[in-house]
Amino acid sequence: MAADCSICLHFIVMIFCCSGSSASISCRNEAGEPVDWFIIYKLPKYRIGEIGSGVDYMYLDSSVGKWQMSEFMINSSQGAMGNTLDQLYNEKVYKSNSSAYALYNDGPPVLKYIQGYGHTKGVLLFDQSQGFWLSHSIPHFPSFPEKGYLYPSSGKVNGQTALCVTYQYEHFIRIAKQLVYLYPRFYNCSVPLAFLADLPQLAQLCKGSKPQLTSNKQVEQLFSIQGEKFISFAKSEHFVDDIYTGWVAQALGADLLVESWQRQGHKLPSNCSLPKHTMNIKRIRLSKSVLFQSYDDHSKWCVSQAYEDQVACLGDLNRERAQLWRGGGLICSFNPVIYKAFRQVVDWYIGC
Repeated sequence: MAADCSICLHFIVMIFCCSGSSASISCRNEAGEPVDWFIIYKLPKYRIGEIGSGVDYMYLDSSVGKWQMSEFMINSSQGAMGNTLDQLYNEKVYKSNSSAYALYNDGPPVLKYIQGYGHTKGVLLFDQSQGFWLSHSIPHFPSFPEKGYLYPSSGKVNGQTALCVTYQYEHFIRIAKQLVYLYPRFYNCSVPLAFLADLPQLAQLCKGSKPQLTSNKQVEQLFSIQGEKFISFAKSEHFVDDIYTGWVAQALGADLLVESWQRQGHKLPSNCSLPKHTMNIKRIRLSKSVLFQSYDDHSKWCVSQAYEDQVACLGDLNRERAQLWRGGGLICSFNPVIYKAFRQVVDWYIGC
């Protein structure tokens, strides 16, 4: 009888532990399970040789190992993006004083565009244990919490990317300091009283005020909840230079191939004037049947040209003149899975 009770008790403890971990705020994969990080590459509607739906996407995380075409659409509340943001929407975390969140976008949903903010887009959601930082390139996204998950029709035409990383609470103190340099436009946020002592700068940004800067740029090393290393580069509008050429390539000591949305007449050419070069990607091939030009792609990412450097970064800024004067950043990884996924899709670039 005692042995049976011991087994029952062990079973109850296991159920409690498992349910507790699944309830933790984190990035969620395609099945809705907690995941350390994921990357989404939303495909453009107009591709070479075909017209797509504009809402299909490729998915990557550490468990799948390479790009996989998702069975879901990005405008559906299913899939990794919907599952992750569901914690904010349907689980009503935004109504709780035990968690903090922030939605930011220089082109927010519904609201008019206002100059002066950084060219940056993302979501923070965390409690005093852990949470996620989702950075992306999609204007007018995501929707206000009370409206639930909505994907903008304007986000269907061009390619887009999103990076979600799960961090322990202590890392959000560092992330908040990076956001000061980015100066995002927070259009919906909450920093409850319990977080104010640790996150005064986040609370200031939430109220629309701009904290004091000690320099014009800052780099911060971050580690995901499973110990994956990421490096955040954040520049303010006072660092008037191309973030890829003038800073990141030189800091990482790597020649970079850059994919960004470049408008005609505003784009910056490939730059080979500094010790480390920055070269524009012109065509992307995500699979045998998915091929598109860079001007159909609103995402912003780069990879090292040399395979041995293993650098891959996702970020906020395009290589165009107007964005030399904008705040924005890059989140860089040395993970070989992430590097290979992005490096192998470079189909054509303008070299030195």
